[in-house]
Amino acid sequence: MAEEFNTDGMLDMYLFENGQLLEQLQDTVLEQKDAECFDEDSINEIFRTMHTIKGSSGIMMFDNITAVSHKLEDVFYFLRESKPDNVPHLELVEHVLEVEDFISNEMDKIRNGEAVDGDASDIIADLDKFLEKIKNGGEEEGAEPVPENVHEEPKQFYIAPVATSASRFYKIYLTFFPETEMANVHAYKTVYALKELAEDLLYSPEDIISDESSAQTIVEDGFRILLQAQCTEEEIRNVIGVGYDIKKVDVFECKAEEFLQGFDFGDGDELKIDLESSVEEIESRKQDEDAKDDKEAKEEKKTEKPKIAPGDYVIKSKEPGKQKKLARDKPKGEKASFISVNVSKMDQLMELIGELVISESVVLQNPDLKVPGLNLNSFNKAAAQLSKISTDLQNVIMSMRMVPLTNTFQKMNRIVFDVSRKLGKDIEFVMIGENTEVDKNIIEHISDPLMHLVRNAVDHGIETNEERIDSGKPDKGKVTLSARTEAGKVWISVEDNGKGLDREKILAKAKKQGILDENKPESSYTDKEVYQFITLPGFSTNEQITEYSGRGVGMDVVVQNIQAIGGVLDIDSIPGFGSIMSLKIPLTLAIIDGIVMETGGSSFVLETGIIKEFVRVKEEMMIHEPNGDEYIMIRGECFPVLRLGKWYGMNQYQESVENGVMLILELEDKKICLFVDKLIGEQEIVVKPIPSYIKKVKGLSGCTQLGDGSIALILDAAGLIE
Repeated sequence: MAEEFNTDGMLDMYLFENGQLLEQLQDTVLEQKDAECFDEDSINEIFRTMHTIKGSSGIMMFDNITAVSHKLEDVFYFLRESKPDNVPHLELVEHVLEVEDFISNEMDKIRNGEAVDGDASDIIADLDKFLEKIKNGGEEEGAEPVPENVHEEPKQFYIAPVATSASRFYKIYLTFFPETEMANVHAYKTVYALKELAEDLLYSPEDIISDESSAQTIVEDGFRILLQAQCTEEEIRNVIGVGYDIKKVDVFECKAEEFLQGFDFGDGDELKIDLESSVEEIESRKQDEDAKDDKEAKEEKKTEKPKIAPGDYVIKSKEPGKQKKLARDKPKGEKASFISVNVSKMDQLMELIGELVISESVVLQNPDLKVPGLNLNSFNKAAAQLSKISTDLQNVIMSMRMVPLTNTFQKMNRIVFDVSRKLGKDIEFVMIGENTEVDKNIIEHISDPLMHLVRNAVDHGIETNEERIDSGKPDKGKVTLSARTEAGKVWISVEDNGKGLDREKILAKAKKQGILDENKPESSYTDKEVYQFITLPGFSTNEQITEYSGRGVGMDVVVQNIQAIGGVLDIDSIPGFGSIMSLKIPLTLAIIDGIVMETGGSSFVLETGIIKEFVRVKEEMMIHEPNGDEYIMIRGECFPVLRLGKWYGMNQYQESVENGVMLILELEDKKICLFVDKLIGEQEIVVKPIPSYIKKVKGLSGCTQLGDGSIALILDAAGLIE
């Protein structure tokens, strides 16, 4: 007797696959939320998704997930079979998203090792009411009721043969990718899906549930299915599709006699295709065989047997130990394969690459190499090769960590839908450039700030439907989330076509809170300077606090999170027409190209992309203000000057501008001249955080180790220019 089925090893696969299905489900629903109804493909896709989740959850004995997914499956089973006309679409969308939220929350509990104890009774009751409503309104009088979608507990399926004149017989062969894990679980899910079509269903290996070793057999030898059903080959392929686990699906329609022979088709006059030979070899043997037969035998063969056609095959027994192949397979280019890796391992690998870069600098900048008279030609060639390999290695590892913004953007789509529904606003959500890739750590840092900006755009930016009509605007508001890359940076913008920011209202609030400079008239503040006030702690012009807050509530946290990864927030607005909140963030946080410089005996590093120019200047070019501010005229343009040694109160830094170097820095539309003692050179910099026990210093974003072992501080251009 087989041992009890052990689900422990399947948990990771269950979470991974169902997580993917839930993401696809949410994407499908949100894409069609503004349509009049779900199209037929979407209904079938959602039905299959819930059917799969129901089956796998049943195997894992998560009864609440099984129950709620089965109830939503019932709804889409009815939609698929009866095609009612008057389905409340937005209500259905909300039901689907509610189920998706419930299952996602339960899966989070599973990941955290908590009990899967969520109560789905209310959701199931609501779905029952919804199903009853569309049944009563959708069926014509006297129409035959749609057969009920009955749930059966997971088991080994065998449906007694009841062949009719409409029955058709199929032999199905599934080939899995060699790297597929738990192929027996994937095979079981296929059987579970086919039972909806089946009159009779057999498969080999049989004990895929109780025998975990069958997974290896399925990967090596494939999975064979005998199916009796009243369906077409196309319907079968709609249920069993090629994906990341199944490499190939072969379906062969046969006669009832062939079907009854089972998986060993015998040595009679059956059509056989050697599964280990190429098509050319098979055809050559066929021609030799035909040449030996007389004309009558050939004619008899033609009338009794079909010709070999694409997709036709019979599985032939083979010697154990050899991998099974299909004769009609021709050598093709190797298919890309994927493997899931724990993110912590990727982080550890990235840290090791960083240490490798530092060690490379230590070797190549070793003081022992500066001894006069050394012949370093061979060393320099080897060093150049080492540098190339380490750079290529960095690029590969970084590309492995790059992920598209698609999932993050889709979460914002969900937020817009939920918030706009609760606030009673009609809002369109548009995504542009969602396939832009950034470092995974960057995505983790920007998710919360983006969520806050999108909520603010919906809640505080877009007017109510009545206000938009009164102001002559289109009834529907619009929120656009866009992303693009530019010079090693990513621009992510949240744009709305609402009422925009009120400059006078912000100035009045700033004056009331004592933020304005008493010596500076209000008219001298630029619009962007005024708009930046809303990012200050506790600053809000929203008189009525809502569940989603006003533009100023939490905006300081948004800015802090963005600055923590070296990004900036730019705010622009046209009163009456809308606002644009733009994030400018680096593609990656790990390794950057930097310029090493020295001031007062200390080393500093500045990212190369910020520096526009190095300039040697004369004293007569300087402009000194009575309050101590300094400016410099370069080619007719005036720049503020920041002396790095003076900024940090250092000793023995260079006083004369003629003996140092000016760096023109440009960030956004702001420019500044940074004065340092001297330049050391360009170097790849591994960014390390400043230890938490050191107080945060304005203008510094991290530190790094140089080739000589010394520590250099990484300058934050945003902190210097402000």
